[in-house]
Amino acid sequence: MGSIHLRPGTPDDDNRDYLPESLKNSDIVVNENGNNSQPYPERLEEHRGVVVDGEEDTWYLYVPESYRPGTPTPLVISMHGGYMTGWGQAVYTSWTMIAEREGFLVLFPDAHQRRFWLIDVPEEQVEQATAWREDGIYLNRPPEDVDDNHDMRLVLGLVDRLVESHGVDRGRVYMQGMSMGNAMTGQFTRYFGDHLAGAAGSAGPTAPKLLMDEDGKRVNRAGAVPIWQTRMERDDVPPHYGAPVRDVVALNREYWLGVNGADRTPVISVRGLDNLAFFEGGDAPLVFRDVKNRDHGQTLDDAELVWSHLFSGTRRLSDGTVELTPPRRPRDGDAVSIAIAGGASLGWSNQEVVDLGGTAFIWHKLKYHGLQGGAESRGAYLYAPLGFVARALGGEADEADGVGHLTWPDGQRIEVARGSTVALVDQDVVAMLAEAVERDGQLYVPLEWVARDVRGLHTSTCEEVLYVTDHHAELSKNMAYLITDLLS
Repeated sequence: MGSIHLRPGTPDDDNRDYLPESLKNSDIVVNENGNNSQPYPERLEEHRGVVVDGEEDTWYLYVPESYRPGTPTPLVISMHGGYMTGWGQAVYTSWTMIAEREGFLVLFPDAHQRRFWLIDVPEEQVEQATAWREDGIYLNRPPEDVDDNHDMRLVLGLVDRLVESHGVDRGRVYMQGMSMGNAMTGQFTRYFGDHLAGAAGSAGPTAPKLLMDEDGKRVNRAGAVPIWQTRMERDDVPPHYGAPVRDVVALNREYWLGVNGADRTPVISVRGLDNLAFFEGGDAPLVFRDVKNRDHGQTLDDAELVWSHLFSGTRRLSDGTVELTPPRRPRDGDAVSIAIAGGASLGWSNQEVVDLGGTAFIWHKLKYHGLQGGAESRGAYLYAPLGFVARALGGEADEADGVGHLTWPDGQRIEVARGSTVALVDQDVVAMLAEAVERDGQLYVPLEWVARDVRGLHTSTCEEVLYVTDHHAELSKNMAYLITDLLS
């Protein structure tokens, strides 16, 4: 095992090029939301040569100082985005840093033509895809037979070379890509995933029409693969996909859950801006990550999370099956994990879907005096039945005649009453966010207030979903959609 040492860089924040060529062989760094670079890695080697099809290609190889010749060595193949290069992918990820600590090799191939991978696009979307950018250049048409795809043949050929030259362990070959590189990773994994022990990507979901055939069957030749999907909350899928972002993200996740046979109910962890859902079971796991307030691209720490939570604990055995061992970081959910969604009669508590005992709703705190019959909202809050609030937060509840009580093992006691905006908290009069509401004979209260203001927990609301945990957490849009689907 080696160690990571950060190198200082020279910021170039005035450069607005998509891939500033000045980054190559320099200490210049670019910091832009979701796409941050490191100084050009000192040990990154540029290679040119003929690997397949009699045509010359370019690729970049990182051999860490911690590499031990003669020892079976893992390999990560990292695929660049459209308009980018292998060396660009090297500076916009932290794979070389993780490689130094863990002792694996990293391969950064260049796409063969015009910095664009040979990826499929549904036939009816080709014209839209080609005209998507102002220069009209978006894609290279791949061959009809996937086995003739030069870019994928290049990857397979480079793996063979590295097995011979550097002792790469065929059971521990992984792939990760960004944007178009993610789409290429998805394509490679659907057809050649049996060569991989894991696949990951950021911000480049596959067009849904490529995932299923005309009969609604999954298009897949390689079987189960441990999968990591990173999405960005502010990202938009290519407009030629012809479907809402929410549907594209969900369909890409559902596709691999089906191929892997994983459980549809994950464990959830929301820490800071990182929203993670771990799907286990079946033939291989899937990890879904959504990053709050990030745009298209990849975070510089994505490689760390992918390696530590997934790749470090997966291996492809000689019989083709996937072996799972404990990863560097466990795929554990939050110890406190509670969620409700507006209009849902199910809730999320202790990493399980449970019956709310009613239907959660959004209640507005209204100002209307002096508005000549009108009203203005001074706040909107998610309400849940008193009984669910108590159970989810580890307490007990009772109610009768419009008055309810919540008690906890530490002795704290709350009293609420229908229509009252104040509660008694251990006999102190305390204002709630809004009044207690009675529906269908039972009391509802704002979960956010009880969890945060009374029990000292952390809350976050997004897309009419409220998440409660015991640490700082910011619920993201795609995770809110995932939770809504779980509770529907």
